[in-house]
Amino acid sequence: MSESNPEMRETAARICRDYLRGAWKHVTAENISLKRISGGLSNWLYNVQLPQEAAPMRGEPRQVLLRLYGQVHGERALEGLITESVIFTLLSERRLGPKLHGVFPGGRIEEYIPARPLLTKELGDPTLSALIAEKMGQIHMMQVPISKEPTWLWDTMINWLETAEDILKSPKDVDSCQLDNLNAIQSLELRREVNWFKSLVKQHKYPVVFCHNDMQEGNILLRENSKKPELVLIDFEYCSYNYRAFDLANHFVEWQYDYTEADYPFFHEMTNGPTKEQKLNFIRNYLKTVGKEGKGEEDRLLKEIKVFTLASHLFWGLWSIVNAKLSQIPFGYWDYAASRLRNYQLLKEKILITEIPTTTFEIKRNSPSTE
Repeated sequence: MSESNPEMRETAARICRDYLRGAWKHVTAENISLKRISGGLSNWLYNVQLPQEAAPMRGEPRQVLLRLYGQVHGERALEGLITESVIFTLLSERRLGPKLHGVFPGGRIEEYIPARPLLTKELGDPTLSALIAEKMGQIHMMQVPISKEPTWLWDTMINWLETAEDILKSPKDVDSCQLDNLNAIQSLELRREVNWFKSLVKQHKYPVVFCHNDMQEGNILLRENSKKPELVLIDFEYCSYNYRAFDLANHFVEWQYDYTEADYPFFHEMTNGPTKEQKLNFIRNYLKTVGKEGKGEEDRLLKEIKVFTLASHLFWGLWSIVNAKLSQIPFGYWDYAASRLRNYQLLKEKILITEIPTTTFEIKRNSPSTE
């Protein structure tokens, strides 16, 4: 799959000739510019450019992003790939994500965006925050032809939970320097926590909308050479119908984590997240976009966000335990899992003291650990 491999260059040229128009009809393996951007087990990404001497003839792009799907195993993986492709197409049509130039068996051709991901510190910029809130609101108003039930959150957590439990039962492969993190995580009964949180959510009718579910700074691109700030969302892997407050809560939690650290554990936890005023700035722009402005809506959403901040910490804590075992990407997964689950515990204790009657908690705490 190397960019210098003759077969790969021929494949890229052929796909672009078949699915693009104008000057792309004349590209060859020898005259295209091909640069591999990234690649793993699931996707290979390439930047493909027209030859320098070729001029666009009918408004076609000078460069595109070629995405080739990797190995797809099983019916569930295939179903996920189809769903993600449908979602990408709809977001493209609504100009909420990169433009879709073509779909072919085994991949697609996307708009190549000269842009950079936002920095964690930029999430607090009032102008950018308002734009992010508007983008989130536009996504939440979408009608997407997939299941409208909020099962994705629970199904994903249970799948990760089962893997995480296996890892925690046999931690022989865990580095000895991670024992403190491991002991802290093992002190939690993760299955009981997932069931407790699910029972808490089921006591209320929280609004369900189509969500991005991972609106962190790395998935929010700032276009370069634009007269005014313009944002583009990417990475729709986790998109699904979900509780609206999960998207907002998850985004606010990301204000606390900087993933640009050069040294282990490759992330830095900030002391503070957004202030109440910063949250309100975001919420007001969000509610304006979805047409639900008002003090009552603001207060209601602030309460929802506090509850679903628990979900964010629990969700990504489980994700990190799983990836500590399975991922080859250098990252402090055990440190991150310990951090997210510690914050989950701290917030849960605060919520139990201030907002949930003790009797309710006692009932939930003593409920069976399985459902």
